Amino acid sequence: MGIFAKILAKMKGDEASEINPARDNEQETFYADSQDAAMREAAKKARQTFKYFWRELYWDRRRIVPALDMAMVKLPFSQDDGREVEYMWVDDVEFDGEKIYGRLVNEPDTLTNIKKGDEIEAPLDEVSDWIFVSESKSFGAFGVQAMRSKMSEQQRVRHDEAWGVNFGDFDDILVVVGQKEHPQNLIEHPMSINGKDKFEKFIKENSREASLADENGYTLLHKEAIAGNLTTIKILLQNFADKNAQTDDGKTALEFASIMGWEHIVKELKLNQKIWI
Repeated sequence: MGIFAKILAKMKGDEASEINPARDNEQETFYADSQDAAMREAAKKARQTFKYFWRELYWDRRRIVPALDMAMVKLPFSQDDGREVEYMWVDDVEFDGEKIYGRLVNEPDTLTNIKKGDEIEAPLDEVSDWIFVSESKSFGAFGVQAMRSKMSEQQRVRHDEAWGVNFGDFDDILVVVGQKEHPQNLIEHPMSINGKDKFEKFIKENSREASLADENGYTLLHKEAIAGNLTTIKILLQNFADKNAQTDDGKTALEFASIMGWEHIVKELKLNQKIWI
C-alpha cells in the first residue's frame, strides 16, 4: 500500500476528519464540518475538475513507468436510508464517463454494509474530493485543503508529514502537472500532443481500430472524448471514426465530452458533424 497506508481523510455525517486507519489509537484527528460553506465549495470544485483527475490517470496507465504516487476519489457511503453517512477514499479508480468504480481504502467507523477493500461503484455527481500525487506533490485535494486551511501551522506540518505529501499552499490548488509553467496543459495533456505521430501511424496501419467497440459499446472516440484528448480525436475523425456511435447505454462521444466539460472537444465534434452532414 505504501503511501495509501498513511493518513487518509474521512467524513462521517456532518464531520470531516483526518485519521490514520493503521494507527487510530496514536494519530491526532482533525475535524471539520462537512456542511461548512468551504467544504461544500470544495466538493463542488472537485466535481467540476474531476476531468483532470481522470485525464491524468488515463495517461498514467499508458506510461511504461507510472508517474503517480497516489490517485484516489472520495465518495459518500450510507445505510439506514441515508441517516448514517461516511465519506471515504477509493483507489484503483476506473471511470466510464458516468460511473466511478474502485476499491474502498478506509475502514468504516460505523457503517456495517461495507468494509475496507470492497469493490464499489458510484455516479460521477457523488464525487466529494479527488487527489493525485506526482513527485510527492498533491493535485486537487480540495476538501483536504479546506481542512488544512483551518489547522494551525504546526498541525499542517504534522498532517503533511503523516501523508508524506507536499500539499503546498491551501489557497493555490493545482489540478494538472506543470500548470503554472505550461498553462496550456489545462487544455490538453502533453502526452496526447507528443504522441500524435505514433498514434496516427497506428490508426493508419490498423484502420478498424478507429470504430471498433468494446464489450460495452465504447469506441476509441468515446474513450478519448471522456479523457479530453483533442489531438487523438482529430486523428480518429480524419480516419472515419463513427462520431455517432453509441455505447450500450446510448451515449455518443459528443455527449461524454459535454458531461465532462471538455468544451474544445464539444466544439470539434459539433464542427465535424456539420462538415459530414
